[in-house]
Amino acid sequence: MHYILLFVLLVNVPPLWAVSYPMPPKDIDLIGYSGTVSAHAKDTLLDIARRYDMGQNEILLANPDVDRWIPGQGTKVVLPARFILPRVERKGIVLNLPEMRLYYFHRAGPEKTAMVTTYPVSVGRMDWNTPLGKARIEKKHKDPSWRPPESLKREAAAEGDPLPDVVPPGPDNPLGRYALRLSIPGYLIHSTNKPYGVGMRVTHGCVRMYPEDIEELFPIIPVHTMVQIVNQPIKLGWQDKTLFLEVHPLMDEDLEKNQNLMCMAFDMILTEIENKDAILDIKTIKRALQEKSGMPVAITVFVADGFEF
Repeated sequence: MHYILLFVLLVNVPPLWAVSYPMPPKDIDLIGYSGTVSAHAKDTLLDIARRYDMGQNEILLANPDVDRWIPGQGTKVVLPARFILPRVERKGIVLNLPEMRLYYFHRAGPEKTAMVTTYPVSVGRMDWNTPLGKARIEKKHKDPSWRPPESLKREAAAEGDPLPDVVPPGPDNPLGRYALRLSIPGYLIHSTNKPYGVGMRVTHGCVRMYPEDIEELFPIIPVHTMVQIVNQPIKLGWQDKTLFLEVHPLMDEDLEKNQNLMCMAFDMILTEIENKDAILDIKTIKRALQEKSGMPVAITVFVADGFEF
């Protein structure tokens, strides 16, 4: 059976929440689609992002010439909904911080096909980093109370907006209705009462999801599910015999370390095509590194028996 990747240009596609895709075989790394929609008169890009389950930063990067607040009636808006899977074990939850996106790899069963679902998220800002590494889902909480940590209470008090010791469930609770507690002490994947911040670095280290997304994820995620938190601003992936490149902006702390995105990318690309008859499209690679749009682009042409295909 051949695996067919969904890759179509969709115009005026209907609103959707997170979409699940069949798990691709190991030699295929892309899921999703490329599409455009027409903005309504009262839309902002943030409205469109939430309607189509996108994060704020990713829809802005994909539409650099569109006004964030007034796109305008009929303006074509790109939906950056094609993804290269992160280079990690395809198991449990994978969170790629620069991408600000979570992947959940569903288990296969006797009557269930292995699937992967992806959601936009918010992650920790520079001074409250979301930690890298492996963890597990330790507990699940519905309608949780929020107990602000002392460090956050001190920060809020210094800003003249003191926090209570406990915030009960309800519309003022920043955890929303659902929370998944990680085995890393003090860190959660949770809902939010500020959904338009999803897709930005705005948290104190926790991972925020749209309320409708975590409402979908919460009942199907088992306790003890593995969580892998990675930092992959550059992703490479194969579809058939073509290598794709996906570039996201570096995290601020990596910028401070003077990490060179272009050197990093070419080192990865040359390692990836070693011993393969691949011709690199240098112009496309440089453009992707400059734009950092977060959208996969094909960067190779293969040659066989003297013919390109």
